[in-house]
Amino acid sequence: MTITSQLTPQRQQSMCQSGIWKNKLLTDYLDDAAFKNGTSIAIVDHNSESGLTNQITYSELSKTSVRISCALFALGIRAGDVVAVQLPNWWHYAAIHLACLRIGAVINPLMPIFRQRELEFMLAFAEAKIFIVPEFFRGFEHETLALSLKEKISTLEHIFVVDGKDEDTSFEKYFTDQSWEEKSDLFESVRNSRPSPDDVIEIMYTSGTTGTPKGVMHTSNTLLSKAELARQLFTLKSSDTIFMGSPLAHQTGFMYAIVLSVFNASKCVLQDIWDPSQALHVINEQGCTITLGSTPFLSDLVVEGKEKVNATCPLRLFLCAGAPIPRVLVEQATKAYPSMYVMSAWGMTEMGIATATYPGDSDEKVIGTDGRALPFQEVRILDSADKVAPHGQEGRLQARCVTSFVGYLKRPTEYGVDEGFWLETGDNARMDEDGYIRITGRSKDIIIRGGENIPVVEVEQLLYRHDAVADVAIVGMPDERLGERSCAFVSFTEGETLSFKGLVDYLKSCDITTQYLPERLEIIDTFPRTMSGKIQKFRLREIAQSLTPQSNND
Repeated sequence: MTITSQLTPQRQQSMCQSGIWKNKLLTDYLDDAAFKNGTSIAIVDHNSESGLTNQITYSELSKTSVRISCALFALGIRAGDVVAVQLPNWWHYAAIHLACLRIGAVINPLMPIFRQRELEFMLAFAEAKIFIVPEFFRGFEHETLALSLKEKISTLEHIFVVDGKDEDTSFEKYFTDQSWEEKSDLFESVRNSRPSPDDVIEIMYTSGTTGTPKGVMHTSNTLLSKAELARQLFTLKSSDTIFMGSPLAHQTGFMYAIVLSVFNASKCVLQDIWDPSQALHVINEQGCTITLGSTPFLSDLVVEGKEKVNATCPLRLFLCAGAPIPRVLVEQATKAYPSMYVMSAWGMTEMGIATATYPGDSDEKVIGTDGRALPFQEVRILDSADKVAPHGQEGRLQARCVTSFVGYLKRPTEYGVDEGFWLETGDNARMDEDGYIRITGRSKDIIIRGGENIPVVEVEQLLYRHDAVADVAIVGMPDERLGERSCAFVSFTEGETLSFKGLVDYLKSCDITTQYLPERLEIIDTFPRTMSGKIQKFRLREIAQSLTPQSNND
């Protein structure tokens, strides 16, 4: 597949002149770390399926990535070909990405929670040639689903299964058990396949304003500039250890575990199933100093640690983004972990962290704002007349970042960047006199549940297909732990009705991801509407403020 980005020569020249784009690849940093201190630990993970803990050095990671890259090349994978990966937080993610990078292939991380409906669209849209999955994870047979998808998607040529028992699809038997790098012709071909730092190397799906997933495209220059800014923001040293419980198929996990740790030659510790008790044990055992995640992760760690003061806990920084941080949570976190600073931040898959609070900022800034722009990152608030809004006034949030993506896969018209490189974020915000912003709402129609975007329009469209549903609107209702949960307001056709359990069962029959299911049904006779007939969702959100989730057993 030929991948076309929206990176212009003007932007490329400007970013390189700034010094933040260094025209290097992550494999350059990997190989350098392997050469200088190859025995240093790169990744520690625990495979919940096998029960095994794996520890990979930088030398081993470098050699394994070369072996996998030669194996990919032998399969016919070339620059621009998409390798889709639906794995838990295991070491394989880093090795596969680095292997793809060596030959210019594009990694497409996919959440383990995705099922047939989401995967069939995403794999076909990206024209993935290879799909790598676990045999089982959390009781689900990923191999069976992957093989069925291969029969439906014409571009999907190969399925490989980590820890698989079938020799024809075993990831280990093909990729890691054979010494592909010893075949001189393959090794030389890989050496000659080095991509440009401006080639697309990652496609990460995100929910857009239409509810249809969009493939955000990043290059080595955009990803590594994120790593450089994060290193500065975190005052990161090679002795720091990054703990990651967020999925590697999210940009938070992928970027700040895989990319940042290799860039900084640091150790990264992965957890494949979130468990706060186990997380705290691993953090202490492995000496983890930094972690990133949405508010629920912080909340769970606080609950786990609030019975005792963790004076010896090595965590010094928790970057929290995805939902506002309640004041009481920051207070509890400080009490439970006296050495840990809670950093509030805002960002998107499209550009990573754009704003953040800084050590030394007051509690008011940490709790009441989403931070100020990082170096080389800019944000501004525009009013309805497209003028910069006065301090304190709500308006449209725009961002202009060195880390910004280079377009949406196959959707050039949706690349909302103007001639001045300002991106329409789809968020509303206000800015104080110190340059700190606060996200006040979203113009794009999504709900963020525990840091996971729910494509509202897609779920609504499925419900509209039910014979009993006359009208539907899904909005977020506040949740202390997850930030938001979804509530479906529904009116029924005359003589028809549907219970909450019936609604959930119907959506499950549509093969929708469990996390996208509404968690409450509110029956409404007449929707509040504008003069033009559009449903006034803000009024429904007001109603939802006092609602709570319900069981689907009723």
